[in-house]
Amino acid sequence: MSLRLAYYPGCTLKTNARNYEASAIASSKALGIELVELPRWNCCGTVHALAKDDVMHYIAPVRNLIRVEQLKNSGLVDDGRLVTLCEMCYNTLKRADVTVKEDQERRRKLREVMEEEPPYSGGGVEVIHLLQLIREVGWERVKKRLVRPLRGLRVAPYYGCLLLRPRGIGIDDANNPTIFERLIESLGAEVVEIPFKAKCCGSYQTVHMGHVASELSYRILRQAVEGGADVITLACPLCEYNLGERQGEIRGLFPDLKYIPVLYFTQLMALAFGLEDSVGLEMNNPDPRPLLRRKGFP
Repeated sequence: MSLRLAYYPGCTLKTNARNYEASAIASSKALGIELVELPRWNCCGTVHALAKDDVMHYIAPVRNLIRVEQLKNSGLVDDGRLVTLCEMCYNTLKRADVTVKEDQERRRKLREVMEEEPPYSGGGVEVIHLLQLIREVGWERVKKRLVRPLRGLRVAPYYGCLLLRPRGIGIDDANNPTIFERLIESLGAEVVEIPFKAKCCGSYQTVHMGHVASELSYRILRQAVEGGADVITLACPLCEYNLGERQGEIRGLFPDLKYIPVLYFTQLMALAFGLEDSVGLEMNNPDPRPLLRRKGFP
């Protein structure tokens, strides 16, 4: 019997990162996890509010957390955990949840503003990332589900900023994270460590200071190439854009850079689990399929 958990997709996974969502849902199902999409979900708000007196920026994430309580109370999920995929969504929802639970005055103000929504109690709701859930399920279960181990594939894990920071919110040790490495090894691939695996790729600088994002991303990509990685794997659509989609632009500034495919970790899982119809490699840029075929993966 599968474990049913509430799932928050976020905006990008319904548009430019559909391959991330499809591979995540299929791979989770293979591990006995059913992701139940939140009804009437809305944008997470994208960034966490830092101002002490800010209430408005909590409305979007808290409204989603209320939907989790409703799903739980209706018996449509097995507990109050909310599974996320996008790093930005995870960080925003997690920090909002922690802040609202700890700040009674802010919670009171939110109830006044959100008068048409039921109050958010916070009891029993926990925002988690899919990587945390896979770790809990166990690396051995991942290994048992393998249909096509990724032997011979050298993978550089890239965490980025928001999976690991701030302390108490991040899913692993910010100074020495291992969750990506353990997953890669469980899939049968070889880990290629890069020094900048937890450095920022440029994030939203890509909008108004593209050259800054290009330079930061170049350093990460160069380390992966020089380390002998075949591919980079990550968990954030914005990081995937900066490191993947922008490689042509980056090569215009840094002609020495060699192209390297960038895949979501769930795509590697779906590939190793034999779920070819859910991998969605045709959406990745640079195209990883020629390299994977050379490695013996259809």
